[in-house]
Amino acid sequence: MHSAVLLIEFGSIILGLGLLGRFAARFRLSPIPLYLLAGLAFGEGGLLPLGASEEFVATGAEIGVILLLLMLGLEYSAGDLVTNLKSHYPAGLVDGALNALPGAAVALLLGWGPVAAVVLAGVTWISSSGVIAKVLGDLGRVGNRETPVILSVLVLEDLAMAVYLPIVTALVAGAGLMAGSVTLAIALGAAGLVLFVAVRYGRLISRFVSSDDPEKLLLVVLGLTILVAGIAQQLQVSAAVGAFLVGIALSGEVAEGAHTLLSPLRDLFAAVFFVFFGLHTDPASIPPVLLPALALALVTAATKIATGYWAARRAGVSVKGRWRAGGALVARGEFSIVIAGLAVSAGIEPSLGPLATAYVLILVVLGPLTARYTEPLASRWTARRAGRTPRPSGASAPAADPGTQASVGGDGGSGVR
Repeated sequence: MHSAVLLIEFGSIILGLGLLGRFAARFRLSPIPLYLLAGLAFGEGGLLPLGASEEFVATGAEIGVILLLLMLGLEYSAGDLVTNLKSHYPAGLVDGALNALPGAAVALLLGWGPVAAVVLAGVTWISSSGVIAKVLGDLGRVGNRETPVILSVLVLEDLAMAVYLPIVTALVAGAGLMAGSVTLAIALGAAGLVLFVAVRYGRLISRFVSSDDPEKLLLVVLGLTILVAGIAQQLQVSAAVGAFLVGIALSGEVAEGAHTLLSPLRDLFAAVFFVFFGLHTDPASIPPVLLPALALALVTAATKIATGYWAARRAGVSVKGRWRAGGALVARGEFSIVIAGLAVSAGIEPSLGPLATAYVLILVVLGPLTARYTEPLASRWTARRAGRTPRPSGASAPAADPGTQASVGGDGGSGVR
């Protein structure tokens, strides 16, 4: 009986996601906000709470995040990653300063103390790689010239989590200096080892994984990715970082074949992830913290747009591409919830959980919209300030925007395959 209910519930979720996806596609919108609203409807305090399938959905959601980051990694080789990190690390520093400080300031102003300030700083700092990867795919911008800049900022954030999460874990647990240092050393060592193997032995790994049989290739790549992600998480490193590094370790025909085979699985489990996110949000907990969460969301949306604009300008991307880069970075998601969950489980501040949840829900809904509309709205505003009317959408432009599409390998080593 339990298995029958599980199948009915999970089948209903998948069917509903398919219908929502078709509805969003008809209006050329990202389906992510609709997936989240569906999760709210089926979660605790929603219209029709689920029971039997919740644990199964949780596992599927974790696989969804892993696949999203794997597919991002497949867009780059290990050498490209190192080159981009060397080129864009100033953008990572600017990103941290502009987006972590507002969260820390709000926590201190509310009287929550320094530990809560460190936690909320992480919540507002880290963009959602999962949401942004999905949005870039939905909007067809994976080959855009600003995309390597976006991915470099995301990679720097994800790698920074290998340092940040152990620190936060030690703080919220009240661990001493020695225990916290040991945890941090293990996390950094594990992340460094995986990155070293990916850079040094990436070709050997690709040769080992390679297969002319699509079934065998799918099983080996998927199994290797989940295995490495699990080991990384066991060593206090994010599973998403582990999956990303597996992706960059694969190159050539293996990467292309894996991308083709895994795309449908990614879309399925990514949709499950967004539903799961909504399932664990009680709608009744949102109204009391809605105003401060909305204010913080608006401030940090602006700072993320500024971060992306500055980073893209530094990389020589056109003005339109700069606005697209800024708008794409707005969404927060999985990492923010993980960080807030650490503090909530430790009883640091009762109001931190609902505030973080409302904040992320606002930005995970707003993020796909800013990714799509920041550039056209900025162009229209600039045109009005200049006292001229924007060119109609059907009119031909005098020249192509250099920041729109980059040919394969033609972006000065950007790494987009």
